[in-house]
Amino acid sequence: MAFANRFHGFRRAFSYRNYRYFAVGSGLSQVGSWMQRVGVGWLAWDMTGSGAWLGAIAFADMFPTVLLGPLAGVFADRIDRMRLLRITQGAAAIHAAALAGLVAAGLMTIHLLIFLMLLRGVILAVNQPARQALVSSLVDREALAPAIATNSLIFNCARFVGPAVAGFVIAGGGGVVTVFAINAASFVVFMVLLRFVDLPPWQRHAGGSGVMAEAVEGFGYAARHPGIATMIPMRLMSAFGARPVIELFPGIAAVVYGQGADGLGLMLSVMGVGAIVAGLYLGQRDAVAGLTRVVVLNLFLLAAALLLFAFAGDFRIALAMVFALGFAQVLNGAGSQTLVQASVDPAMRGRVLSLFGLINRGGPALGALAMGVLADQFGFALPLALGSILCLFAFLIGVLRRRTLEGALEGAPRG
Repeated sequence: MAFANRFHGFRRAFSYRNYRYFAVGSGLSQVGSWMQRVGVGWLAWDMTGSGAWLGAIAFADMFPTVLLGPLAGVFADRIDRMRLLRITQGAAAIHAAALAGLVAAGLMTIHLLIFLMLLRGVILAVNQPARQALVSSLVDREALAPAIATNSLIFNCARFVGPAVAGFVIAGGGGVVTVFAINAASFVVFMVLLRFVDLPPWQRHAGGSGVMAEAVEGFGYAARHPGIATMIPMRLMSAFGARPVIELFPGIAAVVYGQGADGLGLMLSVMGVGAIVAGLYLGQRDAVAGLTRVVVLNLFLLAAALLLFAFAGDFRIALAMVFALGFAQVLNGAGSQTLVQASVDPAMRGRVLSLFGLINRGGPALGALAMGVLADQFGFALPLALGSILCLFAFLIGVLRRRTLEGALEGAPRG
């Protein structure tokens, strides 16, 4: 009974009917998305054999959030989030089907792949703030922390399942075409399940100013909030320094460890296992009290694991460090999001989450591009070591500002 009580948060989140439909559909869609990520990375490496091209693909996929994220956050506050989510899920399904069709027809080139990843980045830039902000409409505020933790667990279970299935499909002869087709189908299933989510009529945000003015208002709110303003540079450093390692996995697996698609899938799956363990830990927490300390301490773990991974030399040791990376990234990333969601003014939720989406995708986009170029010139160890140093700086900021962060992020939302 004591063991079961530790996971009361998960049961609490799934006690909400709307959340159950959303969570199941999101989980299936995330599995498909992780499969596609492996497929795209392997396809790019197979076509070019270049770390710089891997970085360029990641940049194309994630950088549109930097340009569109603030506006997308305004839309998430002004437009029916459910409708916005359905539209972007449909666009993502069409995109994945186009990837499958072009590869099957032998028409894919590296430049076309970059263009398609740019399109995907645009879709996700609009999708993410709406999807993240929608969670607060599916559960009560008391269940928000376990619901966000459950979302993180679902995402990271998909991070484990998706790459493993993709590696099996590619190595088994199904190829990336099958991987992309499965992803398209997963988006369609999510769209169907969203039809069963029953929410009250959308109440439009009352602000009368223009889109750009509201975007600026969101930035100003984040800059004045003592917790969020401190969290921003910390998240940016870890997003730039640690998150891009995933995008470099195809090159690291092939060049450093002599692995094929199955080895790449194993690395991503082991990272997913570490992420699942972290998600289970977060899910058994019922409150945000003490979460700031967890977020800060895991920045140090992230820095240490990344440095050891850079100089592992042995595939088994590398896998252990990959596990630690997955664990630390989730505790830091999902923990930060939980703290922000719990402390943000509800009227600003979409805009503030879009700002963190900008950081969480824009940082890795720039980081992957820089690390890929450095890897082509100096090998993979140097850029990973530099990323470790950035994470250590973020940890030091968190240590120096921890009391301020706790007071601002673990209390009631600030208007």
